[in-house]
Amino acid sequence: MIRLTQYVAVVLVLGFLRAAAQPTDRPNILWIVSEDNNTSLIGCYGNPYATTPNIDQFAKQSILYKNAFSTAPVCAPSRNTLITGMYPPSLGTEHMRSTYPVPSFVKFFPRYLREAGYYTTNNSKKDYNMIDQVDAWDESSDSATYKKRKPSQPFFAVFNLFVSHESSLHKPLPALHHDPEKAPIPPYHPHTAEFKHDWAQYYDKVETMDQQVGKLLKELADAGLADNTIIFYYADNGGVLGRSKRFMYESGLHVPLVVHLPKKYAHLAKQQVGSQTDQLVTFVDFAPTILSLTGIPIPGYMQGQAFLGKQQKPERSYAYGFRGRMDEAIDLSRSVRDKKYRYIRNYLPHKIYGQHLNYLWQAPSIRSWEADYKAGRLNDVQSRFWQAKPAEELYDVTADPDNIHNLAADARYTSELLRLRKANDQWLRQSQDVGFIPEAMLSKIADQTPLYDYARQGSYNLNRVIETATLASARNPTDTTELRQRLTDTNPVVRYWAATGCTVLKPAGATAALRTLLQDAEPSVQIAAAEALYGLGEKNEAIDTLKNALTSDNRHSRLQALSVLQSLGKDALPAAAQVKEIVAHAPTGYSVDTAYDVRAAQNLLDQLNP
Repeated sequence: MIRLTQYVAVVLVLGFLRAAAQPTDRPNILWIVSEDNNTSLIGCYGNPYATTPNIDQFAKQSILYKNAFSTAPVCAPSRNTLITGMYPPSLGTEHMRSTYPVPSFVKFFPRYLREAGYYTTNNSKKDYNMIDQVDAWDESSDSATYKKRKPSQPFFAVFNLFVSHESSLHKPLPALHHDPEKAPIPPYHPHTAEFKHDWAQYYDKVETMDQQVGKLLKELADAGLADNTIIFYYADNGGVLGRSKRFMYESGLHVPLVVHLPKKYAHLAKQQVGSQTDQLVTFVDFAPTILSLTGIPIPGYMQGQAFLGKQQKPERSYAYGFRGRMDEAIDLSRSVRDKKYRYIRNYLPHKIYGQHLNYLWQAPSIRSWEADYKAGRLNDVQSRFWQAKPAEELYDVTADPDNIHNLAADARYTSELLRLRKANDQWLRQSQDVGFIPEAMLSKIADQTPLYDYARQGSYNLNRVIETATLASARNPTDTTELRQRLTDTNPVVRYWAATGCTVLKPAGATAALRTLLQDAEPSVQIAAAEALYGLGEKNEAIDTLKNALTSDNRHSRLQALSVLQSLGKDALPAAAQVKEIVAHAPTGYSVDTAYDVRAAQNLLDQLNP
């Protein structure tokens, strides 16, 4: 149920909308959103190889944000943040393309503008990772434009530029503008012919995107609207080549953001036109910022803070990020970024970075990277992507923008590590992060109540869950006694994490308790226990449990079991019959929401029968 303070905030907003609609001199807002490119692809961010003259010129007349970040390194959860002004692990909307319900008070923010008299349009991608709210827009289509509004009506218009999307690399182009031999390649990528070509082709696509930006800016100027329109250019998440999009590094989370305020609205920013700022901003701040710029009160439930307009807040100290399930790849990481360091906490460190993911594997470069790893042709930095993760990562982003020198174990950086670790831990609790509930359980809870409400009803022992997840992933052998005790905890989420800790640490004394958990009431716990038992040499019992999970009615249980089986190599062969059944009985025309277990099953079959 909506809390009283949230209810009052919403009522206040609705009460002020009529008053907010009266002034005639309200700014138009134009959002130009490019897909899948980080700051390194844009010339004004310091890359001379990039060909982005329109954005570069636009930046000279605007404010360039050097520290803007998506909350997730992938589109749908990030777009959920943008449209709600809330943090998806708090809402239960962190997993890729899930539509779990949210409380009724959570509104797509353009609705507030529309109710205040704005003409709101979206051209045309949504992908908001939750049930759509069509009343947010006057029009959302491939032809939506501010040009259809009433005379003198202010507008909020979004244009999504798809040309730089990940899919643009799935088919190599025969001719390129950028020379593959001159394309900058980060040190974690091998210099294969495929990587050279994919990088050059990517720069070509970003060049085309820049031309589209220029066209939109010219259309606005030609319509005589430039002096009355505040313009945002930004990307929806980081880049598309392996270890960028979907991954918790600068390459996946650091996005370009350039904001232009015409002279009459320049007072709404602290920075000067033509300047660069190192202020930290994240996608959770965008919705409240637009409301602040348009004079609409910011609802109390929003978790972001305005960085422009009359309601702007003091600069934030940290930018938080998250990684949950990415399509069929199950993982869980959180990140904290200040102006100098990026901290990453991996809660499933035994899972390799490079889990097979069907969509990512359509790029020739990722396949060449995997082939070189299997052939033993990579150096240490290039090989890490195919190996298990450390529990913690710490990078000096100024000295190491590619994030390849992990400082977490360096005693000289202990104070920074402890500070950022504490910041992460505090944010998990403050935001009431529900991402630590395994998705098979989470999906059942969501059938009964929004996860945001569930976390606040007293049923979710967040402190104990996070404490157990931290112990489970820390790789500290001294934690094994405590983890063994928590295998019998009354809370199934705690039991899940205790069993996961046994996978990470392999404590021999946990075998009997883990066998008991093979009969647990929660399939997620059974699967976690089976994974731990396999690591302890109890292979037959483990695989029998995983085979049984593949017949579950819960697709997330099936996906969890498939994720474990993919890590077992040829030992997964006894489950081949059940895996084939998942593929054979995929529902005709199944939606993207239900496809991930089928994708994972096909991936496993390809692995078992190369």
